[in-house]
Amino acid sequence: MLARVRRIRGQVEAIERAFEAEADSEKIMHLIAGARGAISGLMGEVIEHHIRYHLVDHLKHPGALDADAQEALIDVIHTYVKK
Repeated sequence: MLARVRRIRGQVEAIERAFEAEADSEKIMHLIAGARGAISGLMGEVIEHHIRYHLVDHLKHPGALDADAQEALIDVIHTYVKK
C-alpha cells in the first residue's frame, strides 16, 4: 500500500508541474483522472484489508462473517471501487 501512496504522490506532483508549466487543460484533466483512479484503487485495497483483518476477526467477533460471506462482500466492494 505504501508503494501505491508513493505513486499517487508522484502523480500529484506531475499535476503540480503541469500547472506550473501552464500545460493545456486536456493534459491536466488526464493527469487528474489518473490520480483519481489511483486513489480509488488505494481505497479499495484499504477497505479489503479492513474487512479481512479488522472487521472479520473471529477472535474478537465470534459471530463474524464466514469466509464465503467475506469474499462476497469484498467482490461487491470491488464492483464499486476499482482496484
